[in-house]
Amino acid sequence: MEKTNLFLGSILAGMAVAAGAFGAHGLQQITTDAQVLHTYQTAVQYHFWHAIALLICGALSTVAHPTLNYCARQSFLAGLACFSGSLYFLTYLRINQLPVSKWVVLITPVGGLFFITAWVLLAFSFAKFKPSN
Repeated sequence: MEKTNLFLGSILAGMAVAAGAFGAHGLQQITTDAQVLHTYQTAVQYHFWHAIALLICGALSTVAHPTLNYCARQSFLAGLACFSGSLYFLTYLRINQLPVSKWVVLITPVGGLFFITAWVLLAFSFAKFKPSN
């Protein structure tokens, strides 16, 4: 499990850096809408921080309860997909002046709940860890 967390965290962190570079260079050439740029920046910021969280799950998995650590990872991934994914999609829709479905706006806070859940699970994974003798 630790290798999976480290692999996913590394890949997702690299993707966040690429998304951030696009936002800083490419996106600003496509739009000057401050709200769109802010939405995208928020997506990248949460994407990056929670990729780092996956690295924490992997790096500290030897001192974490395995099941809770796994559940934390799954929640971080769901949060990334729902929160950052919906904000990336919302940015795409706004740039292309396409209609924004209500579900796109409603899925973002669901992603936030996944993030909160993941952090709580990660905390409990450390609190519940019992070293083997």
